[in-house]
Amino acid sequence: MARALLLVDVIKDFLHEDGDRLLESYRRRHGALVAAVAAARGAGEAVVYANDNSGRWDSDAPGLVRRAVEEGKAGELVAAVAPKAGETFLLKTGYSAFDETPLGSLLREGLRVDELAVAGTATEMCVFQTVQDALRLGFAVSVLADACATVEPDHERLALEFLERVQGVAIVRS
Repeated sequence: MARALLLVDVIKDFLHEDGDRLLESYRRRHGALVAAVAAARGAGEAVVYANDNSGRWDSDAPGLVRRAVEEGKAGELVAAVAPKAGETFLLKTGYSAFDETPLGSLLREGLRVDELAVAGTATEMCVFQTVQDALRLGFAVSVLADACATVEPDHERLALEFLERVQGVAIVRS
């Protein structure tokens, strides 16, 4: 089995209620996110994207990326972490990347993955819920904390402390 980098909601337009606060954090942590993507690609690990569908039900992942880059508040940042040809991109409707998606089967059966390094937005929301489900499904999980963005730093701290102290998740910091 192998490891994959799971990127949760990194393709964003930041045109939502908490968008400015999330974008501020995303900008500060963007270097670590870019480095995580480059390291995974360099190591030959699968890079898997699980992203909000942004209210669209057309399953047009390339269109979602294009709109975020061209019409969002941080197109240049999003473009730097956008999927490359052949990388998996799943659309999700809830907080967890596993909720009502084929992600579990794709990782286990398609990519032969049993270990996940998780990064993305927002730490205290979608990243946290995704990690919870990954653990429940038996994956070994680490969170690349410096490659995650947050809306509420205090909530992020609590989420990471819970994952580490209660659930034994490795919280990786640069």
